[in-house]
Amino acid sequence: MHIHQLEPDFAIADAVLPADLDEVARRGFRAVICNRRPGEAEDHPDDRALSAHAAELGLEWRCIPVTPGEYGEADIEAFGQALDSLPSPILAFCRSGKRAVHLWAHARSQGESCDIPALLAAARAAGHDLEERRPLLEAAAGQR
Repeated sequence: MHIHQLEPDFAIADAVLPADLDEVARRGFRAVICNRRPGEAEDHPDDRALSAHAAELGLEWRCIPVTPGEYGEADIEAFGQALDSLPSPILAFCRSGKRAVHLWAHARSQGESCDIPALLAAARAAGHDLEERRPLLEAAAGQR
């Protein structure tokens, strides 16, 4: 598991296994968002083991499963609501971190004082190039 900080209270990770949640809790995270779909890979039949272990550790759990590259408005809205309502710091994950960083960027782009270049730079520093999504992010930012 590789954790990359995007904001002071938000980070992303690649695939998280139940045993990894102990490290997540030790690092001080208070909530976890899972963006993996049930059955998408052998290491992720569903999120039951993860959510149960998260509860044992006192971590809040939210599952917003999405298909890579297919993020609808409802997915982005759900992610934004999770960012606003879950206790922080928050860790979001999927298989590689890409879905988590995409949903974060799209949710944040709709905020009042969104800085698109800063979003892109944070994603790039975490190993994800969102330049192809810049027009979508800028359009969302322009609609506020």
